[in-house]
Amino acid sequence: MSKTEKYQPSDKAQAFLDSVSNGKYNREIITGLKKFLDGKAPEDMQAFYSAEEIKALVDLKGTEQDVESRMPVKVTRHYFELAKTSKPLQTLVKASPAETFDLDGAPDPGKQMDYSPVEGLIHKYELGLIYVASTCSAHCRFCYREELIAQKEVERPDGTVAPKGLAQIGEIVAYVKEHNRLVAKNGGVHPETGRERLREILMSGGDPLVLGNKKIAAWLSALAEAGVESIRIGTKELAFYPERYDLTFFDMLDKLHVLYTETRLRIMIHFNHPDEFLKRDSAGKYIENPAGGLQWVESTRRAVKELGKRNWLSIDNQAPLIKGINGDPDALRIMQRELRRNRVENHYFFCGRDIIGHKAFNLPIEEAWRILNESQKGLSGVEAHARLSITHYKGKTEVAAVTNKPIPGLPGAENGVVILKLLRGAADAPDRGKIAILGRNPEAIWFSGYNDRVLFDEAGFFDDISEANQDFRDSLRVISTSS
Repeated sequence: MSKTEKYQPSDKAQAFLDSVSNGKYNREIITGLKKFLDGKAPEDMQAFYSAEEIKALVDLKGTEQDVESRMPVKVTRHYFELAKTSKPLQTLVKASPAETFDLDGAPDPGKQMDYSPVEGLIHKYELGLIYVASTCSAHCRFCYREELIAQKEVERPDGTVAPKGLAQIGEIVAYVKEHNRLVAKNGGVHPETGRERLREILMSGGDPLVLGNKKIAAWLSALAEAGVESIRIGTKELAFYPERYDLTFFDMLDKLHVLYTETRLRIMIHFNHPDEFLKRDSAGKYIENPAGGLQWVESTRRAVKELGKRNWLSIDNQAPLIKGINGDPDALRIMQRELRRNRVENHYFFCGRDIIGHKAFNLPIEEAWRILNESQKGLSGVEAHARLSITHYKGKTEVAAVTNKPIPGLPGAENGVVILKLLRGAADAPDRGKIAILGRNPEAIWFSGYNDRVLFDEAGFFDDISEANQDFRDSLRVISTSS
């Protein structure tokens, strides 16, 4: 299918689309700092930024440290009401000069453009990720997609430079069908990449739920008819604007399920902190529910209960651990327990990525491991499913262990080691399950913090470090083997 050819839904899909209604929403969004700077934000929101914070941000306007050049400011009324009494949530959406003190970072985190065969599609793993929206109802300051949200130019493998574009239904459907045709023709694996059939697509962005129901329905039906068996929708709308989960949305999902019974949906939600969904009393304490658990914000609870009624749909939460937001084991324990109690699976917690300005947000990797493990003390086995992941360009990597004692006879392990395991590898994942053992560095916030501490690396995480470091690693292995 050429890029100019418009996708034509089947008669079945068109009948479905004709039955879908778009909802009406009033997110009461404040976009940009200007309204706060000019005092034109709603009166009750004007104090969200202090006079000192406003001055510091104004002083940066038009400079290389302009925070909105790095990441636009955006917040909904719903999230403001939650954040005005919650320091962690304020940190999540409020711009800070600290974001641009050090602009080190990767223009294209994870080298995603190396795995983009079609505009708006990343086919790095066994599933495909598609960008279907370039914004969200509000903007997390630590956003992993700051290059997409801020429309920054990134370099493509062919040397061209341009902002990342959004996926188009026709092009994605054509790619899925052609990929799966080649897989079938080649005995179950793709002749070039070794990948199996493309069964799963993650709709992402931005947030797909900023789109109207009709647009979402068009994507869902097209992917289902292309043979995609499982569709994920990555969204933070339950935190930013839970009223989006209205009757028209559930009506659309139910009609989709009737027509495409074997297509499964996974709603991948994004709660960073329990303040995003739990009620608190005047003293800031969470309120117990007499029937068990804790009391939720009504609109959020209603949406989660409605999602939970549908056994063909699953809900998973995943979130990064970010400095000043959720580096609290007790808060994470409450969040994991309450989510699982309400049929939300705890999927992943992430170490921060190497986005531009990541040093303002990333917790040390070893500290993140400690926080997650402390948070899971007292949780049951089903409540403590989440693992800690960090995304290397080779694939999603688990921080599997951090030891506190030296390993006798292993030079470089005098202060303990960090063990990384490749969970998901690119293409046909030849190195999946392989590990690296690193000497500890409590200050490391990214892989580069361990470049001079690699003791064993069968996964190849550090293949691109300097030749001198390679020689150092080899000498350590010789010493270890002979001792």
